[in-house]
Amino acid sequence: MDPMERLLAERACERLILDFVHRLDLGEPSSVAELFTVDGVWRWPHDGRLVEGRHALRTYFGSRPADRLSRRMMSNVLVTVTSPDTAQAVSYFTTYRVDGYEGGVVPAGPPVQIGHYEDTFRRAGGSWLLASRTLHLPFGRPTPRPNVPAPQGS
Repeated sequence: MDPMERLLAERACERLILDFVHRLDLGEPSSVAELFTVDGVWRWPHDGRLVEGRHALRTYFGSRPADRLSRRMMSNVLVTVTSPDTAQAVSYFTTYRVDGYEGGVVPAGPPVQIGHYEDTFRRAGGSWLLASRTLHLPFGRPTPRPNVPAPQGS
């Protein structure tokens, strides 16, 4: 593969990774389905969750609570192009999130999730798309509500 083609493929896949979290945090969460192939898959082995196909992905991501405030930090993105039309990646994420958000500034707390994604990509119709995304979550805690006092002794 030509080095420039490889570089462009890597950048397109990196852009998908960042576009995914941007849409979840600042856009319309259900629109992340558009970043997947028609038969795209979301896996969460921790709890056995598997979502297949754009329609199911749109429903799944669109079901997030309307009062959720979240911000995800992405890092350590490593894309490996495996052929002219396929690639894979590993990227780390940290999620800060509260439910019950009514506006204003929420006091910063620890992240609710720290983990990594394993992605596969396919070029379809000249565009790179996620074929699968697997979430690995070694660190997690319940999503707090900003107006609920912390338990005594915490």
